[in-house]
Amino acid sequence: MGVILLDRSNDALDINPPVGNFHLVVHGSDWLWAVTAVYCVVLIAVIVSTYFAKQGEKIFHYLLTISLLTGSVAYFTMASDLGSTAVATADNDSGTRQIFYARYINWFVGWTPIILSVGLVSGVSWATIVYNVALSWAWVAIWLAGAMTGTTYKWGFFTFGLLANFLLSASLLHTGSVTAKRLDITKHYSALAGYLVFFWLIMYPIAWGCDDGGNEIGVTSGFIFFGILDLFTVPFLAIGLLVLANTWDYKNLNLYFTQYGRVPSGGEFQERIQREKAEEATATAPPEGSQTV
Repeated sequence: MGVILLDRSNDALDINPPVGNFHLVVHGSDWLWAVTAVYCVVLIAVIVSTYFAKQGEKIFHYLLTISLLTGSVAYFTMASDLGSTAVATADNDSGTRQIFYARYINWFVGWTPIILSVGLVSGVSWATIVYNVALSWAWVAIWLAGAMTGTTYKWGFFTFGLLANFLLSASLLHTGSVTAKRLDITKHYSALAGYLVFFWLIMYPIAWGCDDGGNEIGVTSGFIFFGILDLFTVPFLAIGLLVLANTWDYKNLNLYFTQYGRVPSGGEFQERIQREKAEEATATAPPEGSQTV
């Protein structure tokens, strides 16, 4: 068994040959497998912790499970050298470069539960949450279009995507902070929103400009850059969010879920009131067939 383990090697690129003149190499695939492992470990930890969370306080576990599962599959795909295509390089003279569209699918799907989670913490309206999710979709889709463009026109897509990114960041920092004050959770919300905005508005544009945009760094170097960013924005954020969530009053945040749905602070559900009245009426009603005097 020991010999078998020692002889094992990463043959993903032999089974799934890379495309393009500039492409993923074995060491890059090794790094992607490592990132996949981190995603999977945190995913398992979150799933297990769901069964120990208090009843009605599992919403963040559910949302983060989706993000982590999506990221695990995406990084498995990229580590296997799948989910990519060859696109002309930015200067159009050096041949083609391997672009992984699986990366953008991961962001498109995996960031949505993150934005939902932050929105629920802040207490913003559902309209604002939908707006934020749509902005993230626009941002990722526009940057994917830019990555697939083999001319300098890709920077037009970069600019439009950056605008969507800026609008999303502004909404998280401003609108979310206003409503978070009403729920007395400003400190934690500001930490979460500021953390995300730092990576999304500052670090991701730099990484995209160096990698899929400007092609200034190699495919493997780009994966190291984006891999670190993705680890901070999903698995590490998930751990931090769940740690903070243990200190929150879900009823005060209007996040306490029951069989009747989401319970508003101090509110009552008509379904519950009607059922209780029906049970009370049944309990006080005379037995069938009895006569009253």
